[in-house]
Amino acid sequence: MKLLKRKIDKHLLDWKNNPEKKPLIVKGARQIGKTESIRAFANANYESVIEINFVLQKKFRAIFDDGYEVDSIVKNISLLAPSWKFIPHKTLLFFDELQKCPDCATSLKSFCIDGRFDVICSGSLMGIYYEEIESNAVGFKEDYEMHSMDFEEFLWAKGYLPEQIEDLYRHMSTLTPFSQLELNTIINVFRDYMTLGGMPEVVKMYIDNGHFGGTLKLQRQLLNDYEEDITKYAKQTDKAKILAVYSHISTFLAKENKKYQITKIAKGARNREYIGAIEWLKEAGVVNVCYCLNNVELPLKGNYEADNYKVYYHDTGLLVASLDDEAQEDLRENKNFGTYKGAIYENVVGEMLRKSGYDLYFYKHDNPALEIDFFVRDADSLVPVEVKSNDGATASLNNLIKWTSYPDVKYGIKFGYKNIGWNGQFYTFPYFLAFLLKRFLKETH
Repeated sequence: MKLLKRKIDKHLLDWKNNPEKKPLIVKGARQIGKTESIRAFANANYESVIEINFVLQKKFRAIFDDGYEVDSIVKNISLLAPSWKFIPHKTLLFFDELQKCPDCATSLKSFCIDGRFDVICSGSLMGIYYEEIESNAVGFKEDYEMHSMDFEEFLWAKGYLPEQIEDLYRHMSTLTPFSQLELNTIINVFRDYMTLGGMPEVVKMYIDNGHFGGTLKLQRQLLNDYEEDITKYAKQTDKAKILAVYSHISTFLAKENKKYQITKIAKGARNREYIGAIEWLKEAGVVNVCYCLNNVELPLKGNYEADNYKVYYHDTGLLVASLDDEAQEDLRENKNFGTYKGAIYENVVGEMLRKSGYDLYFYKHDNPALEIDFFVRDADSLVPVEVKSNDGATASLNNLIKWTSYPDVKYGIKFGYKNIGWNGQFYTFPYFLAFLLKRFLKETH
């Protein structure tokens, strides 16, 4: 069975080849491919692989009962599985479902100091509570956050070569418009990506079958699985609030301003009572939260309203799957993503920015009227990003750049179904180039 190529593959190889490496914790939402990627890497690069799943193999949770020294842990593992081999410097210990065994995270300091065995842990962010961990091995571990497949990984799955993807960036960096053939072809691939999202199981079904058949059913099952996981992992007092927030995401994205309003999800609901629910879903990797800036100025961190935000799905395919059956036909058959008040485009660009490492911020002000979907930054300026679902005006973007009251803003970015362009105030790019924006800003600004 051919495995999907993922960006974590290179990270794992670089980690293995680093003589100063520390135990690695791979975190992320459930069912995004963590275990499969780590297992494939382990089997290809180590003489001996010790894989323990703390959900499926509960007896191994006791291997830390005698303390956290490496020899003690190895001895206890060997008692439970005498055939496993511990070969110094040629063995990887892969501890999966870390959230079910907090003691495992505490042991990482010992493994780091000992140095005989490489260690990778994997866990769902949905279940990891660091307050339950005796010592979080600060300074003795490395964290890597994994996401569902981004558009570049989807292009790999479709068979596109690295040099073809590099050519997309060449167009972007040199501001060379695409030919009509190039533009139409990649736009069609991107529409498929928006419909499917990046959950590996969904993408693999589509690639293997060559059509969308069965993918919607699978996506909806994933949505149900997330709801079940919320009831499984959330604290009892928070479950109802978290489920209420999660089940209303598409409701608010369908509105014109897309702001999430806690007061409308339950009678008597107050924002301060639900902040924890929003944070829980964000930390679990299930949603992307976009906060409203207090002021259009640098720095971004700390300059936002904690109770004024939009909530997006972490995977746009799951947003599409959450819509009703009538919308499904319109989207899948007619490729009509412009319905739903631009929410699908906003969600996918926000997702691409988040997967590039950006935190998400927006700005809305009534007098003067200004509304910008996202903000990023380059080395010394604040960069407004507008996402257009139609060919409408960009008054807010123009004013933000033009008005002297916003000195941190020097130029902007506009994503739409448009070719590449620059009008002296903002760049115009097709949506599908959003995954390259961070590189573009770093290398050209």
